[in-house]
Amino acid sequence: MKKYTYSEKKDTRSGFGAGLAELGKTNPNVVALCADLIGSLKMDAFKAENPERFFQIGIAEANMMCIAAGLTIGGKIPFTGTFANFSTGRVYDQIRQSIAYSDKNVKICASHAGLTLGEDGATHQILEDIGLMKMLPNMVVINPCDYNQTKAATIAIADYHGPVYLRFGRPTVPNFTPENQTFEIGKAILLNEGTDVTIIATGHLTWKAIEAGEKLAEMGISAEIINIHTIKPLDNEAILKSIAKTKCVVTAEEHQMHGGLGDSVAQLLSRNTPTPQEFVAVNDSFGESGTPDELMTKYGLDTINIIEAAKKVIARK
Repeated sequence: MKKYTYSEKKDTRSGFGAGLAELGKTNPNVVALCADLIGSLKMDAFKAENPERFFQIGIAEANMMCIAAGLTIGGKIPFTGTFANFSTGRVYDQIRQSIAYSDKNVKICASHAGLTLGEDGATHQILEDIGLMKMLPNMVVINPCDYNQTKAATIAIADYHGPVYLRFGRPTVPNFTPENQTFEIGKAILLNEGTDVTIIATGHLTWKAIEAGEKLAEMGISAEIINIHTIKPLDNEAILKSIAKTKCVVTAEEHQMHGGLGDSVAQLLSRNTPTPQEFVAVNDSFGESGTPDELMTKYGLDTINIIEAAKKVIARK
């Protein structure tokens, strides 16, 4: 098992803020809109350095999406910022009609996704957002795993023409990917080669997958670990290549089991090579208030559950 280390833990929302600030210096067409959550979205630096390109919309998320769509007509590249729940569920009609349908070049940037929002509870812990967004034609869906990858993704999507949903979070997580990486939309990253089981992880579960791989190696189980930062378009080639070798797969995500990464992988496998699969995801449930670690454990989104899922799926081969 390849050894991964990290020097610090950082929140992925700060990676977004750093990437947006860099875009403010390098791309004059980038503009930013926020729904009264500048500090939470770490958009302070962009606002301070580019006040003429920053728009505080207030608590009017639907209006923000429509303004963003309009700004693209003049050649601007709008980045919208608010919580994931408000970036998707509250404004789904506006995104569908004004952004996705007409293929507008809007970057929908969503913080505080998943259970790790923590104490704010079920009303704010959206676990359906990936499913909502990946079902929209023209929409790219990205869910990076750490600070560095989120920063790189934020910079990369400015060069992609079309609507993008970029998902990140509030808690600090191990920052283990390269600092100056090149982010390639739709290209999976092979973290560890293995022969017994494929573990496909996204977002905050990627580091948990690495931890699970280390524990499995101690048990004599060789895990191939893949970081899927882009859920749509999915890197079909990388997944099928790995499955051809291991013959079974575990998917791990901080999202509902229905409609997330695991669903996309299952669809791919059913069309090409039906394969035993286990899901580490929230099983048709809303969240609740609690610390991020408590919630991830309670809802089965931790290292132990990935290990158990790997052992279970290997037994099904």
